[in-house]
Amino acid sequence: MDFTVEFYETKEGRCPMRDFLDELKATEPDDFAAVVAGLAKLRNSQYHQAPLSKALGDGLLELRHVGKQNTRVFWFFMKGRRIVAVHGIRNKGRSTPTRDLATARARMKDWLERHRA
Repeated sequence: MDFTVEFYETKEGRCPMRDFLDELKATEPDDFAAVVAGLAKLRNSQYHQAPLSKALGDGLLELRHVGKQNTRVFWFFMKGRRIVAVHGIRNKGRSTPTRDLATARARMKDWLERHRA
């Protein structure tokens, strides 16, 4: 059985993941294609582990793509075999900036509070 992949939306209806992907598509189309392919692979549970994915703790995971810059998409599981992508970044370093982890965790918390079923 496949998973579905959804994007986080704010209370106001803004979709930061879509904005991130639109910018990535405009600036780095090859990396954009790789990230979209990676998101599609997440529909299959065999890709929920390294090297494509990495657990970050407290239910948050990251999709990883290495290109000119590292691209990471933070996501978590929901009931009903759903995956919610909450935040995307590009960085040159190997470590994830603390502020981006905080943003991803805050969005995850917000989504869970608004979508408990």
